[in-house]
Amino acid sequence: MKIILQKATVQLKKNLPFVLYKKPNNTNVIGLFQNNDELFLVKDFTEKGFVFTSFDGNQNIIIPENQSEVSSIPWTKNKFENLENEVNFSSKLDSTRFKNLVVKGIQAIENEKFKKVVLSRKETVDLVHFDLLIAFEKLVQLYPSTFVYCFFHPKVGTWLGATPEQLLKVDNNSFQTIALAGTQKNTDSTEVFWKKKEQEEQQIVTNYIVDTLDEATSEVVVSKPYSLKAGSLWHIKTDISGVLKPGFGLQKAIELLHPTPAVCGLPKDKAKAFILKNENYERTFYTGFLGELNYDFTTDSISSDLFVNLRCMEICNSQANLYMGCGITKESVPEKEWQESINKSATMKKVFRFTTCNYAQN
Repeated sequence: MKIILQKATVQLKKNLPFVLYKKPNNTNVIGLFQNNDELFLVKDFTEKGFVFTSFDGNQNIIIPENQSEVSSIPWTKNKFENLENEVNFSSKLDSTRFKNLVVKGIQAIENEKFKKVVLSRKETVDLVHFDLLIAFEKLVQLYPSTFVYCFFHPKVGTWLGATPEQLLKVDNNSFQTIALAGTQKNTDSTEVFWKKKEQEEQQIVTNYIVDTLDEATSEVVVSKPYSLKAGSLWHIKTDISGVLKPGFGLQKAIELLHPTPAVCGLPKDKAKAFILKNENYERTFYTGFLGELNYDFTTDSISSDLFVNLRCMEICNSQANLYMGCGITKESVPEKEWQESINKSATMKKVFRFTTCNYAQN
């Protein structure tokens, strides 16, 4: 991996766009190194490259394949000390604000404005001597079963993440997606038990995806829900696959799915309006999507593999903006949702223990 990290270092010094990423349970790290600093935008999702899209869908950035040098390097899992003590520097003010937001969400559900809403918060951390590429390398080692990435563009910003959620994979007219919801912290138990709230939340996501794709698909296969471990967290996952009807291409499938109830809510439009009005910050690329567009750089074939931008941070002016969200239903308890957001933030905060980084609440 040293060679590809060195190339990324050169790109940073030249202030040129690049992305490094490793797909779940894959043995290669891929790098796209753009040869100029132009900001390329997706117009109709027929482009080839690495796409980076915002939550609201208004920013569709692409690092184009035909404007970039592409590298693929095998990686080997290394042994290193995995400190289990969580890094936490959330404030009491953060807690109060988020719990109040959850209460508003529950009240809106009780008033039948929507069935579910995903509410999030941003936490800003001061960084000293933080090394972006060391952080990426450690995320790859920490979370091999997730989509790990490091994205830089001088006209967009710097993002780092390890997301467990696939939005959509399309190969010719075949597609794969997942429903992912429910969260609990790993306790090293051999069995994972899910409460009614988490099961209902996950079923809402599954039903929505299947119903939404009905007009675009000729056949759909839905697996039984099962538990998935991502880092120190467990989720409920359902695999959904099938065949797209003629005339329903990648762009239409994306429009139908994004944003899913796992990051927005249901009904989508009403939940999204509530989020934009009440979260009081801009999600930008958090809960957007990213990944390979019309080209698999591992197999050198034509396909798209897109992931939801979760468990991520934005690096800006020696600070890290971390983003955490929770699915709110009528069964939600504000204190428990706050604790879930703490557990999710630990995914990214853990990497601070493995970089030359001091941290402090901002």
